[in-house]
This record gives sequence, C-alpha cells and structure tokens, in this order.
Amino acid sequence: MEIDIDPNDIWYHGSNQVFSELREGSTITQWRALAEAFSHQPTQLCYDDGGNISHNGVEKGYLYSIDEPVVIGADIYQHPHTSMDQNAEFLTKRPLKVIMIQEL
Repeated sequence: MEIDIDPNDIWYHGSNQVFSELREGSTITQWRALAEAFSHQPTQLCYDDGGNISHNGVEKGYLYSIDEPVVIGADIYQHPHTSMDQNAEFLTKRPLKVIMIQEL
C-alpha cells in the first residue's frame, strides 16, 4: 500500500495515556486510523492493501495531534524496523507538544 506524506498535514499519535508532551522515540503517523488503532495497545495489528485495519487492542485510547511544526529528518525519521509500508510510521527525535483531539 502506498502512503503519501504531506509535510504540512497533521501528524497523529495514539496512546492509552493522557499527557501534553510526546517523548523522544515515540511513534507518529499521518494515517489517523493507524494512530487510533495503536491507541488501544494491540499486541497484533494488520492492514490490507485497501487500508482496512484489524487489531486485538482493548485499552481505552486517546488520539493526539502534534501541536507544533514537524520537519522530516530534523524532528522525525522513518521507523527503521517497522514491518509496515514506507511512510506508515515515524519516530520522534525530540519531545513534541501534543493536543488530545479525541477519546476513543
């Protein structure tokens, strides 16, 4: 599956915790549904070529958006050990401010 990245678009993080700053080394994505799925803390997650996600997560989740500019290469980088398609997951190089946008 091809995942396009728009440097000016929204970056998301899904978690089962409440906070205002994302730690260095955290995963972010521009694929909102993926962040929503990760918020439920699954031990198994998969998606098909159409982008349909299935997972076994059961935790209450929170969806966050990154609340400051993000520069690929300077602030984030491609997850080097992901089993997902290119551009699905990025890791943060520094703490980033977030805003909770939805309880899931």
